[in-house]
Amino acid sequence: MAHTIKHKAKLLARIRRIKGQAEAVERALEAELGCTDVLMLVASMRGAINGLTAELMEDHIRHHVVNPDAEPDPERAKGAADLIEVVRTYLK
Repeated sequence: MAHTIKHKAKLLARIRRIKGQAEAVERALEAELGCTDVLMLVASMRGAINGLTAELMEDHIRHHVVNPDAEPDPERAKGAADLIEVVRTYLK
């Protein structure tokens, strides 16, 4: 997957932030914090994972299915752009 290599530093930085969030959840559980605090940490982590997933899916669509910016067929370009938007919205 060339596009993951191209954005390797950016993707690794996101993964490291998610790893830090997972460690924060672990520390919260070890410290026996209240369930509300733990749930907020988990929700933040879920949002970060969803953001990463959306970015990877968008890149996959653009590089392996149809890049709406380079597609000469306007219907296919619109379909790809719509799919990318649905993925972004679904994973928010």
